[in-house]
Parts: sequence; structure tokens; C-alpha cells
Amino acid sequence: MEISRKTDYALRMLASLVQNPDGVVSVRTAAKDNDVPYSFARSIQHDLALAGVVESTRGAHGGMRLAVDPRTTSLLRIVEAVQGPIVISVCDFAGDDGGPCPRMAECHFNPVWCNAERMLRDYFGSVSLYQVVMEGKVPQMTGSFRAMGRGHRQKAVAE
Repeated sequence: MEISRKTDYALRMLASLVQNPDGVVSVRTAAKDNDVPYSFARSIQHDLALAGVVESTRGAHGGMRLAVDPRTTSLLRIVEAVQGPIVISVCDFAGDDGGPCPRMAECHFNPVWCNAERMLRDYFGSVSLYQVVMEGKVPQMTGSFRAMGRGHRQKAVAE
């Protein structure tokens, strides 16, 4: 999985909004302050508005403001709003008919990819926009990994 440039830019722009919770920030200002090309910033604003993350207003004093509470809005929500669901492998739709890979049941690696995907979702879901931007917090993995039998396929492998 790769965090796209669009997601990186969206998070930068949202950081400006988190830092200015009561005001409206123009797209031009958010773009300039965060080194985001203006035309790209307009597209990002549109996508964030469609996802319900920002509210847009038009006019001379227009711009955008947060439509969500940054204290309860996780990075996962933003990443998925901009670039779609987090996917590590294509196992779920790699079959000829667009369904699951026909080898999934006996695949040695499918449980590894599924657990990695779950851990990444949990990681991004464990911290809010506010925590990252205002408190400087970063999610930390605590614990270690251990090998488990195939019967534990649906359980996370992190302790």
C-alpha cells in the first residue's frame, strides 16, 4: 500500500483547518501554506467535501472548514476518504470472475496479507487528526510478533 500524493496533500490541508478550528480557510491559502498546487488543492477540497470531511463556502470570504470533529476523526477515515479502502493484496478480487482468488483457501500467504492489512487499518485508526496535528502524537506499536497456526487466520498476530 502506498499513501498517494493526493492523500499527503489532503492531510496537510486538513492540518491547516485543525489549527484554525473556528475559521474558514481559503483553498488558495491552504494550498500556498502547504506547498500544494492550487488546481490539485481544489480537487482535494471537492473530494473532502463529498466525503463529508469539510464544508465549502463560496464567495469573497469563502473557503473550507472542518465538518468533522478532529478529536474523533481518525487518519484512517481521511486516508480512505481520499484514496479508498486500505488494501495490501488483491486476494479478495483476483479471481477470473472478480471474486476471491481461487487459491485463497490453501494459500500460505493470504493470512499474512490479511493480518498486515488489519494492522495498518488499526494503526491509522488509532490516532485522530487532532492528536497528530495539535498534540504531536504518533501511533506506536507496542508488543511483538509471534508465529501462529493457520487456525488463527482471522486474529491479529501482534500481541
